[in-house]
Amino acid sequence: MTFQTFKTSVLSFALIMMASVSIQAQEPSMQGLIGQSLAKIQTPTPEAYLNCIAEMKRIDAMFPDSIQPKYQMALHSLYFSVMNPHAEQTERLLAEAGQTITQMETMKNADQSDLCTLRGFLYMVRIVQDPAQNGQRYYIDVMQNFEKALKINPDNQLASQLQEKFFEGMQQATGQ
Repeated sequence: MTFQTFKTSVLSFALIMMASVSIQAQEPSMQGLIGQSLAKIQTPTPEAYLNCIAEMKRIDAMFPDSIQPKYQMALHSLYFSVMNPHAEQTERLLAEAGQTITQMETMKNADQSDLCTLRGFLYMVRIVQDPAQNGQRYYIDVMQNFEKALKINPDNQLASQLQEKFFEGMQQATGQ
């Protein structure tokens, strides 16, 4: 009788383990979901960016302790905003990006170079929105954040590219 009980217990345990492994295999990974979302913006239209941002918000809700969805959400909100500085959604996206950056600053695994890059990009978008009003106000903030990002990580390509674009834009704006 005890052998029959033992056999039933082992069989039940094996079935439970197989079911949990099968359920885990069906759960998509965070990196896979982010990759799928980013693949949809190969044609950078405003709608593609807005859809990507919405998907990143869903991924962030699924993985609230992860930095990557927050980073991608903020980055793509800034991309949308710099390309569409006067769009209806821009102010909301900029406010959300600022909040996300602040939230990421409190996370222990956040890359400080990436945070400085995002913060500099946020100020850069503000200048693009209204160069006459915001140029003098945010110029130093943009410069300091990109310089700090590159000081922390000289290989930060995004910070380097954005800093270069910023210099080009400032040269065009000042006619030099």
